[in-house]
Amino acid sequence: MSDKNIEIVLLEGQQRCSFISFKKGLYATLSLITLTIYVMQRSGFQLPWLINNYVNDLLYLPLTLGAITYIIRRLKKDSYFELSIGFIVLLAGYYSFYFEYYLPQFNSRYTADFIDVILYFIGGFAFFFRDKMRFVMRLGRNQN
Repeated sequence: MSDKNIEIVLLEGQQRCSFISFKKGLYATLSLITLTIYVMQRSGFQLPWLINNYVNDLLYLPLTLGAITYIIRRLKKDSYFELSIGFIVLLAGYYSFYFEYYLPQFNSRYTADFIDVILYFIGGFAFFFRDKMRFVMRLGRNQN
């Protein structure tokens, strides 16, 4: 293997490592935001209306899907595994039904809110397209 090939392999490894580090940092940041909002709500802290009612609904599905993807990749030992759009839509639909239709009928803590349904799907699609961007970036590196 020539020095040029070694440099390319090292550079690709560095790009992959920095992307993985970015993803872990982003995931940790989003998790911290979600946890902070939850703790502040439980503590009775008055949050702005938009943050109090909608931010966690937007972040919930990407965080859940990220955890599911991570676990499956580790179990299958396949770092390129991706969740299908069908699974993501199904999970967003399930959360929408369960949290916005079913639970409000039986628990006063939950309220039906159509905006939450939209946010579940936006979060799911954001996760899907972020994963697709990762795949396209990987293809671009492999073609060079």
